[in-house]
Amino acid sequence: MSGGFPHLFSPLAVGPMRLGNRVVVSGHGSKLQKGGRLTEAYIAYQAARAAGGAAMVTTEILMVDERARYNANSIVVTRDEIIEDFARLAGAIHAHDSRIVGQLFHPGFELTGGDDGSIRVAWAPSAVANERRKLVPRPMPAAMIEEVVGLFGDGGRRLEAAGIDGAEVVASHGYLPAQFLSEATNRRDDRWGGSFDNRLRFLREIGRDIRAKTGPGFALGLRISGSEHGLDALGDDIVVEVCRALDADNVWDWFSVTLGASAELGAADAIIAPMGSEPNHAVPLAARVKAAVDAPVIVTGRINQPAAAEEIVASGQADLVGMVRGLIADPQWPNKARAGRADDIRVCIACNQACIGHNHKGFAVSCIQNPVSGREIEFRDVAPATDAKRILIAGAGPAGMKAAVAAAERGHRVTLCEADERIGGQVLLAQLLPGRGEFGGVLTNLAREIAQRGIETRTRTRVDRALIEAEGPDAVVVATGGAPRRPAFEGDDTITALDPWQILQGGANVGGRVLIADWAADWTALGIAELLAREGRHVRVATSASTAGEMVPLYTRNPWLARLHDLGVEFLPYLRLFGADGETVYLQHILSGAAVLAEDVDTLVLSYGQRANDNLLADLDDLDVEVHGIGDCLAPRTAEEAILEGLRLGVAI
Repeated sequence: MSGGFPHLFSPLAVGPMRLGNRVVVSGHGSKLQKGGRLTEAYIAYQAARAAGGAAMVTTEILMVDERARYNANSIVVTRDEIIEDFARLAGAIHAHDSRIVGQLFHPGFELTGGDDGSIRVAWAPSAVANERRKLVPRPMPAAMIEEVVGLFGDGGRRLEAAGIDGAEVVASHGYLPAQFLSEATNRRDDRWGGSFDNRLRFLREIGRDIRAKTGPGFALGLRISGSEHGLDALGDDIVVEVCRALDADNVWDWFSVTLGASAELGAADAIIAPMGSEPNHAVPLAARVKAAVDAPVIVTGRINQPAAAEEIVASGQADLVGMVRGLIADPQWPNKARAGRADDIRVCIACNQACIGHNHKGFAVSCIQNPVSGREIEFRDVAPATDAKRILIAGAGPAGMKAAVAAAERGHRVTLCEADERIGGQVLLAQLLPGRGEFGGVLTNLAREIAQRGIETRTRTRVDRALIEAEGPDAVVVATGGAPRRPAFEGDDTITALDPWQILQGGANVGGRVLIADWAADWTALGIAELLAREGRHVRVATSASTAGEMVPLYTRNPWLARLHDLGVEFLPYLRLFGADGETVYLQHILSGAAVLAEDVDTLVLSYGQRANDNLLADLDDLDVEVHGIGDCLAPRTAEEAILEGLRLGVAI
């Protein structure tokens, strides 16, 4: 059965591995490891993707050199004691007839901090400064280069001993092998630099060493950025030539093509492209590599629809499709597509909030739409309800919708009530902002799950105490959300003061010279600024944070700030609103306390987050029925917390 995607679900031999289909879990950070070792949580996380039908699972980066850990907690393959860890991982993946490969990694000058927070010495081909990390590495002596080559081989040997099917050497995103390839970062004049062949020598020697230390049944691949997108980065022409030359060596079983480089913030955005960016954006680059090599090619980069994946494989642009966020949002993506249930896939919206956003904050991977990801052990043994209840839910935003689905799955009889004409809550507004239309996927996916479970949904139904007493439910869930928070400030009504909801709902009288007072430092001010600037208005954003969008995930915030810069939006950091009158907004520097005037303003937008709609909770305080509050009505936060709380309540109630 192929579900209408015959090429995507056809088998393929990749070196000594035989894969049952063309869907690959690409390597990505999880923060589920501990002390450099695999954990049961990590194994459960990866096994869930194998169980979902992915033909091959790739681990996250595995450090080959103790002196060069990407961060203090990175997984290492430097000691034989890790063999037992990886044997458990291999067994868990093989149990689902999937293959598992480990990513062998050395960061070069891409270090993020030592075990104790001190700055370590970074080693690289040459002493070329890293713009993002703000460090200058020390050039590697020739003897160290040869030693590191051997460490890659030792890592491969340990993976094979554990029963791992193969290794993928990470030469993508500007890490050490890519630093040797690039003339910008490799300025050596010895046998490891200068000519194309000399710059290629490091990778060639790594491949040979791994092959020498492993058997013929161990697969070996290379991950590389088809273009690094940076100012001094590897371009697609040189990458094609690198892959062509390496393919001729008959050492590598596949080439995995992705995008971006980590050392420059502008280039790093392409690694995990955010909502609004072009889908399938690495495919043209993978197609160029595919035309130059005989080995199979994997392509990774915002591929989340089965029809797109099928077209990529069918057209010969790549042999396999690598996915990360799509399989975090829905690990069952391959199984659903194969079974002809593509419409049931919980499609990734590329918000970057709980996947890479968590990673950058040091927390374990998850997904705002699928909080089970990264929490597989917590939600592994959810049992049907022993006492089916009649549950009334007030509010059909993300929190209430998720609670309804989770409770119904356990056998409860759920009635979901919404005061407005449409379900969806604040998602209905968020999706109206420029480049944020995909956020509506949260609503699309939850609404489909509600329909599939036959959950009774009543719109234009405001829940109050009288309705609850009339319905007589066994439990009430209050998910009434929030509303815009409007701060008190000095001044008069001679200036138009609006909240973001008024602008998005239409009909607001917005002038040509706008100042956004941004307390929340979230996506709201960025989105409103872009909306108004694209309409031709002059926009300033006075934020109380160090930068507008400070609470937004890095790889979403940075391209957004770039767009706003190009639109002429002005940013005023470290300022809080004090007052306004006429055409003047009075601000205060939050560090120095100094007064700052913003003049020639005709519209003030108050981006101050939400206040809790908690009146119903208070009204039910003495009601003789089980009452639960979730989401913004408890405390205004984000869709991530709302959906997580909805899931946890639905599982526990």
